[in-house]
Order: sequence, then C-alpha cells, then structure tokens
Amino acid sequence: MKKNIIILFLLALALPILAQKTVRGYVFDAINEPLVGATVHCEQTMQGVITNADGFFEINMAEGKTCLTISFIGYVSQTLNDVSNETELKIILQEDATVLDEFVLNQRAMGTVTLRNATLQTQRITTAELNRAACCNLSESFETNASVDVSFSDAATGAKQIRLLGLAGTYVQKMTENIPNFRGVAQPFGMDYIPGSWIESIQVSKGTSSVKNGYEALAGQINVEYKKPQEMDKLFVNLYAGDAGRLEANVDAGIILNENLSTGVFAHVSSNFGEHDKNDDGFLDEPLTRQVNLMNRWHHSSGNYVAQYGARFVNELRESGQFAKHHTIDDPYKISFNTNRGEFFTKQAYILRGGDLPSSVALIASGSVHDQKAMFDRTQYDVNQKNVYLSAMFERTFSHIHSLSTGLSMNYDGFNEMLNTTSYNRSETVSGAYAEYTLHLYHQFVMVAGIRGDYSTQYGFFATPRLHVRYSPAEWVSLRTSVGKGFRTPHVLAENNYLLASSRRINIAENLTQEEAWNTGFNATFHIPVANRELTVSGEFYHTNFINQLVVDVDSDPNMVSFYNLDGGRSFTNSAQIEVSYPLFDGFTLTGAYRYIKAMSDYRNPETGEVRFLSKPLQSDYKALATASYQTPLGKWQFDFTGQFNGGGRMPTPSATNPLWAERFDPYTVFLGQVTKNFRNFSVYLGSENLFDFRQSNPIIDAANPRGDNFDATMIWGPVMGRKVYGGIRWTIPRI
Repeated sequence: MKKNIIILFLLALALPILAQKTVRGYVFDAINEPLVGATVHCEQTMQGVITNADGFFEINMAEGKTCLTISFIGYVSQTLNDVSNETELKIILQEDATVLDEFVLNQRAMGTVTLRNATLQTQRITTAELNRAACCNLSESFETNASVDVSFSDAATGAKQIRLLGLAGTYVQKMTENIPNFRGVAQPFGMDYIPGSWIESIQVSKGTSSVKNGYEALAGQINVEYKKPQEMDKLFVNLYAGDAGRLEANVDAGIILNENLSTGVFAHVSSNFGEHDKNDDGFLDEPLTRQVNLMNRWHHSSGNYVAQYGARFVNELRESGQFAKHHTIDDPYKISFNTNRGEFFTKQAYILRGGDLPSSVALIASGSVHDQKAMFDRTQYDVNQKNVYLSAMFERTFSHIHSLSTGLSMNYDGFNEMLNTTSYNRSETVSGAYAEYTLHLYHQFVMVAGIRGDYSTQYGFFATPRLHVRYSPAEWVSLRTSVGKGFRTPHVLAENNYLLASSRRINIAENLTQEEAWNTGFNATFHIPVANRELTVSGEFYHTNFINQLVVDVDSDPNMVSFYNLDGGRSFTNSAQIEVSYPLFDGFTLTGAYRYIKAMSDYRNPETGEVRFLSKPLQSDYKALATASYQTPLGKWQFDFTGQFNGGGRMPTPSATNPLWAERFDPYTVFLGQVTKNFRNFSVYLGSENLFDFRQSNPIIDAANPRGDNFDATMIWGPVMGRKVYGGIRWTIPRI
C-alpha cells in the first residue's frame, strides 16, 4: 500500500513537468539580423529566457499557458496570444520610433559582422565599417577588410579588379539587391558605379553560393544592398574633397508618401581634375574622370503583397595617357572612355501563407544597357552590351525542419563589339531551373543541398550541384563546409580591355569554351568569452580546381597576350586565412588577419606548344592586415588606422635577351588612417590613404616610347598613386 502511495505521489509531482511544452524560436530585427539578449517570457507564469547570439530561445510552457511576450530595448514589444500549436517561431521586432529626450543608450555599432546563423560563410559590412574610410565607391569599400583585395589592373585606365580566395573578380558573382549585375563589359569599372554613401550594407560570402542566384559564383559572392526608401533618412548629404584634385557630392532622400508607398532618390556627381605625374614618366598617375550617377527606387506594400522598382543611369568620361602639361609632345599617347549605362529592376513577392510555416512566390526582372566607346591611342574599342535577367521562385516551409525553394530563370547577354575594324558580335541566352532543400535541426545543424540545370544557346546543357553544411555544437562555435561546381562564360575583350594599354599583340584562340570549376571549403569560427568581452577567431581553407579555364597568358611571349582554354591542363588555387578580432577595452577594437595564397596554372606557348606549370603572375603570395578603431564615450570622436602587409610575388616571364623587369616583386606595406568628429546630425572626417607614400617604381614599361614594341602599362602589382589626403562632411536629417 505504501508503495502505491509513493508512486501516486511521484506521479502527482511529475505531471506538471510532463505536461510542459517546449517552444523554440528566433528573434530578428526588420533586416533579419538576430537580436541578442531579447527577453522572451510568459506573463501567465512569470517564466522567461534570453535569446542567445543567434537570436535563439527555448522556453518551457506549462499546460494551458499559451501566451508569450517578446521585448528588447529600442523595439516595440510583441505578444503572441496562442503558441499552443507552435514548435519553432520566427519573430520580427520593429524599432520603436518613440523619441526619449532624457534617455540615451550608447552602444557602438558593429562594423563587420560575421553572420553566425548563416549557412554560408558570410560577412556583413555595415555603414559603420564603410565610414571608417572615405569609401567613395564600392571599389574602396574593402580597404579595412581582410578577405577582399582591390587593386588597379593597369597604370593608365584606372580599371580595378578584386580578388577573393586568390581568384580574379571575374570568378566572384557581383550582385545588387540579390540580382546578378556588372557582367561582361561592366567588370573593369563597375565597382566605381556604386557610390559608397548609397550602400546600406555589403554581404561577402565565400565558396560557391546558393543555386538560387545562378551558376556563376566560383569563388564567392558580393551582394550590395542599397538604402531602402521606407527606412532611409529624410535627407543625407556627403561632400568629399581630396588633395589630388578629386571632388565628390552625394545626396539621397527618402520620401514616405503613405503607409504603403515610399520612394528614394539618389544623386552622385564626382570629378577628378588633378593632373599628377609624381614618378615623372610622362603619364598621368591617375585618370581624369567625370561621373554623373542617378537612381530612383520605389517600395510598395499592401497586405501580403510587396513590390520594389528601381532605375539608374550612369554617365562617365575617363581620360588618361601622356601628361602633356610639363612635356612637349606633338602627338601624345591618349586613352579615353565614354560610358553610358542604364539599369532597371523590379521585385514582386506575394506571401501565400504566413505564420510559422510560410510559403511565398516571387518574380524578379532586371535589365541593363551598357554602351562604351574607348580609344587606346590609335586602337578603337567600342562595345554595347544588353542584358535581361528574369527569375521566378516558389518557397515553402513544411516544418521547422524541412523547407524547399524552387525556381526558373533566364539570362540574356548580347554584345555588339568592335576592335578597330574587326567585329566580335555574339549573344547567349541561358534558361534554367533549380531546386534547393534545407534541413534545419533546431539551431545546431543546417544542411542546404541544391542543384540546377541550365541550357545555353552557346554551350548546351550543364548541371550545377552545390552543398552547404553548418554545425554549431555550442553557441560559441560554428563549423561550416561547402562543395559545389560553378560555370562561367568568358568575355575576352570586354572583361580584359585594360590589356589594350600596351603594345602586346593579342592572340585569341578559336572555339573558346565555358569555364568550369569545383570549389571546396571549410571554415571554423569561434566566439570565445574573454574578460567579459568576446574574442572572435575564424580560420578557413578553400580549394578551387578548374576543369576548364580561360588562360590569360602574358608569360609565353613578353610582346604578346594569348587567350586559350586549359584543354585538360592543371589550374588550381588554395586559400588559407585566419582572422582574430577583440575589443581590448570599451570603444576600442583590434582586428588582425593573415592569408596565404597558392595559385598555379599551366601555361602553353601557342607557337612551340611548350607547357610550364607556374604560379599566377602579379599576385602577392600572402597578405596580412591589422586594423585598430577607437571611439570615445558617446561616440563624439572616432580614430581608425589600418596596415596592409603584402607579400612578394612572381612577375610575368621577362625576355631572355632583353629583360625589362625583374622576375619577382618584393613585399610592400601600405597604411591608411582617418579621424572623424561626430556631432548630432553631421560629422566631419579627415584621412589619408597610402600614408607613407609607397609607390611601385616604374609602373609603365618603356613609358618614353609608348608606340614601341615594349610599351606595357599592365605590369601592376602595387600602388600607382602616392599619398592622398582627403576630408569631407556627412550631414543627415533623420527620420523621426
């Protein structure tokens, strides 16, 4: 009898526990960033929990208790009255627009954020990071970033190229608002067409990306998010001036017409009128440019329907070449570009079902016309590229574990291209379909498996499989791995027209085929509590192996550049990087990184057939980066300093009988810094790039004889311009 009584007593104690229901979920802000430290509690029992670094929470609900309240300082609290049938929630909190005159919450905004809950290894570069340097345009947005390198392609045109994982920017998919952009002829100068003050954030992901965005990302993806009309300030003005003769003005304004409709207006005007020849080689150190850049975008929402529209126009004039002001030259060597580019885009989305298990459909359409007329002395190169992109997608969440995304896409590229009297007209249409499945086991394990099939009017059918996995055995560690294939259509002259700034003969092989590569990567990121602060350590390794590649060969002949297929040869790139960041004390953050690159390829002499396996030229073997940033209490002053330490590398093979350059270049270091004074609604800044005035010696080969056989302005491995001092002002009328 006593035994039965004890059992009944224990059951009575256990029933409330057995009757509990576990509810899990995530808390995000309006731009889908996790809110760390948000409070989730049940008012009926006064039980509560705090969200972790991923915005994740887990709370036990007693039987019959169905109400949850979610709150966070600076955001409007949200109450869910019935969570009895929910197992995993996604809660979006909106910022509280209430103005509190006597209460100030001072916390420094993060500059570069490693997205812990992202399946792909992704960094989000925010406005706070962009403001650490002048950041006049996208190409100057990575000076304090350890992963992305930006350098000049040559010493004459001002064209810039990026490198990610040791690979050229042509293998990095560039997107604006998650729409593929800056393809073909826009590659050399496209990053100059995005003013830094228009940017809300930049997402940099490494390795092959999602199949949703296409098949082209072989090394990674850079996505630019513009300021959103419904969120941007009433007015923002940025004025910039540099001692090298560069002036710039940026203005943008957000106008909310009603609760459903808003628009953003953007304007940029810049001019570089300074004529400088510090190395006294007779050529301008930097092109003279004038750019006018205008954009208008709209946002409309009504119930479950959301639509965005946008249009942009860019006009740029660019001139460079021999510097006739201090040199008497009857017929100077000149390079000029006249570019007009127009773009449009629209996104249409409809939520078929909301709640915890949403489903939606979306349509994306974009197009561009890029017209460029260029002269390289007496060589004329004109190109007109038209692009149309369409994408339709359907996404469905079946449970908190399973979700599926499917879609169709079409991309058209048409080129009217003329090199002197030779036409290279062509077009390609690629139509495809994809499916991507996501397996999400609580907040610890995520697997994204995708495959797409595409048909090209030039190359026929090809398939692109990709797999991404993230595992977090604890909230302070994230392990990621990825493997996938990528394809790319090469556009020889459009993407490499800077090579015309030389007297090298051009040899283009016939029947060039699609580039194809596998990319495999692993990343481990640790967020370690140290002295009540968080030490972030990230290590990664990526291997890219080309099955076929367009080889740009400047090694086989010092007076010729050849373009041909790898044709069964070898080409791979290994990239290993470690990055450490730690806030040493309040307001001060120190970041250090080191990256080692090994990039090798076969080079085949088109005349003799000799094959050599060489490291890729004009690329540093390693790069180290150290950045320090300090913001005083209340954020009135900010001091930023960055050092870039670049390793040496191989030069293209010089002539055996008449070597005009060395076989290797030496390591070099570049420093930059900026001081910013912040006031209530405006700030002033003063800074310097290339602080200690390091410049590559003799960047132009045989500059005294530009129409001779040896002239070459493309042998660039380091800075061409010297020290630059600049200043500016940012003024805001906030939306309150």
